[in-house]
Amino acid sequence: MAGRSALLVIDMLRDFVEGPFAGPDAKALVTRVRAAVERARQLEIPVVFVCDAHAPEDPEFRVLPPHALAGTPGAEIVPELAPRAGEAVVGKRRYSGFYDTTLEARLRDLAIDTIILTGLQTDCCVSHTAADGFFRGLRIVILEDAVAARTTEGHRGALTEMRRLYGAHVTTTGRLHASTARSG
Repeated sequence: MAGRSALLVIDMLRDFVEGPFAGPDAKALVTRVRAAVERARQLEIPVVFVCDAHAPEDPEFRVLPPHALAGTPGAEIVPELAPRAGEAVVGKRRYSGFYDTTLEARLRDLAIDTIILTGLQTDCCVSHTAADGFFRGLRIVILEDAVAARTTEGHRGALTEMRRLYGAHVTTTGRLHASTARSG
């Protein structure tokens, strides 16, 4: 039986797009992630939003300034990418979308064997989610035009490392089709 993919939209939140964590490409990325989400919906690929939702005393704030505090406007998904009814939103408190979240169980319930990654930051939350997906036996696909980092070097370096370490298939939204999204 052929496997099934899910598109993950990582940290496309107000604090990351228009707030203190916004990189130079963040606003332009919204349009590209929206295209990826629309393409996934056309292909009937489940879309899962994976979003920072930190507590005020989160240990991450020893390294990074406070951001995306649960229940605040900064932790909201940007309106242009609002989830549709039935699309999952998974809160996370660490870089990886898998660490101490419901993501793995949701993907298992959907019989997912491939995750397609979009969002922010290529060199942090995207790469850590890719690593944990790989460690769980999932195939990793990254839509190069639908991920970004605060720097070009960070973005390119992370893509190179995800290819090398996790066998990530790096492609573009325009090349996303049923055979890319499904293994078999």
